[in-house]
Amino acid sequence: MDDDRRIAALSEVPTDGTLLFTFRDGFDLGEAILTKLDDGSVVAFRNYCQHWTDVRLDKGSGALVRNGDIVCQKHGATFGQETGYCDFGPCEGATLDEVDVEVEDEAVYLADDSLDFEQLGPSGEHDLSSGSRIDFTGT
Repeated sequence: MDDDRRIAALSEVPTDGTLLFTFRDGFDLGEAILTKLDDGSVVAFRNYCQHWTDVRLDKGSGALVRNGDIVCQKHGATFGQETGYCDFGPCEGATLDEVDVEVEDEAVYLADDSLDFEQLGPSGEHDLSSGSRIDFTGT
């Protein structure tokens, strides 16, 4: 596998959280989160909630993963860690956008040839979510 497509060592990807990385899609930067499943495989999803796509699931310190679900801390929506399917919350029935990755030689690689790996961590763009919206806690 091409070293330019290498995202991280498999050991860096948590099962109880996420690892954030930045990719380039043409001229645009995007963010995705990696998470390791119980069987050792890894999945990646674009780093935004399907309810409000300007809300990041992982702001740089890992998204909350609870009982096999990735949780949007803004809305309380839960997305299956394996499938990205929302089974609870305001976007119930929606699915997180998957990013193709593959594991080879104990490392995770970007498998989508249309995307280029940039860096681990956030893109550096600020969170666009509005502070004036009410989240699931009523604040």
